Amino acid sequence: MSDSLKFSTRAVRATQHRFKDAHPVTTPIYLSTTYERNTDGSYNHDFIYSRVENPNRLLLEQTIADLEQGVAAYCFASGMAAIHAIFQGLRPGDHVLIPDDIYYNIYALLKEVFIPWGLEISLVDMSDLEQIEKAIQENTALIWAETPSNPQLKLTDIAAVSKLAKAHNCLLAVDNTWPSPVLMQPLQLGADIVMHSTTKYFGGHSDVLGGAVVFKETSDYSERVRRMQSLAGGVPAPFDCWLVSRGIQTLSVRVLTQSQTAMKLATYLEGNSAIEHVLYPGLTSHPQHDIAQAQMPNGFGAMLSVLIKGDAERAIAISNALQLFTTATSLGAVESLVEHRKSVEGPESATPDNLLRISVGLEAVEDLIRDWENALGA
Repeated sequence: MSDSLKFSTRAVRATQHRFKDAHPVTTPIYLSTTYERNTDGSYNHDFIYSRVENPNRLLLEQTIADLEQGVAAYCFASGMAAIHAIFQGLRPGDHVLIPDDIYYNIYALLKEVFIPWGLEISLVDMSDLEQIEKAIQENTALIWAETPSNPQLKLTDIAAVSKLAKAHNCLLAVDNTWPSPVLMQPLQLGADIVMHSTTKYFGGHSDVLGGAVVFKETSDYSERVRRMQSLAGGVPAPFDCWLVSRGIQTLSVRVLTQSQTAMKLATYLEGNSAIEHVLYPGLTSHPQHDIAQAQMPNGFGAMLSVLIKGDAERAIAISNALQLFTTATSLGAVESLVEHRKSVEGPESATPDNLLRISVGLEAVEDLIRDWENALGA
């Protein structure tokens, strides 16, 4: 660099990227918001501006699409931002079927934003095919399934509901956050769309927010969702994409281990006299265990809920007595969490007062069982 340049000029120019021939093993973090044009005005790899596209986000989107066996994936700044884009990709006047025990924030989004915007909503028991078919209308555009549901772990038979959706020319979207593609492949079972809160198992360490939408095939609808990603700008930062990508590298080993631990913990809790009921699809006592075996062949997940014998006060006291389960919202990370959901969701929630939701981490199962034994005994 020329010595004739002023200090401020050299300070700016000297730090610019010059290692174009480097080949790092780990993907670098591309923090640049903008990209240099070629002399003819074109761009390399179509990287123009980071809201539109970014190398870290593109790599993450291609990875998630590959893991879910979809043709395209679009990442967002949070799971709720991804869900928002799915519903906004519909048209005012469209009808949507949602579970009667849907995640409470999605219901709040629909009630406060999309019903006034013009969507029509019907709540239905997604474990009952007859109810689903009766609820479908001529203007039904989307069926939203959450399986297992949050926090009551009800299952939706994806293959069966897919047949209903196709017969009535509507789309089927599945929230696959809890099983992850390690345990369930909704697109292969007949779904058209998969949604993830990548905050959870993909990230895996309680340190990054993110969401993703995956499509089985491209269409005018998927293009509208893609355009909203760019136009609305609710995209994840490069470092967030890098963190989720790093988490994906250990996704399989974490989820399989956590699922095995959850199965053992659920079995123990089901046999404890202080527990009224355990909600976990891996147990033969679960009313939809057969469906779980069919569509989750590699394991039943690391999430379970328990109904404590007693009231809300008793349930909260037990959660506070646990030493190895942190009382906190969220799930899917390496540490075990427990939460009294009704106190989070509010009095309108259908969640039982005595329900505790459990996210099983990577601690030794013997320690986790002993922790519950001590808390229930206390």
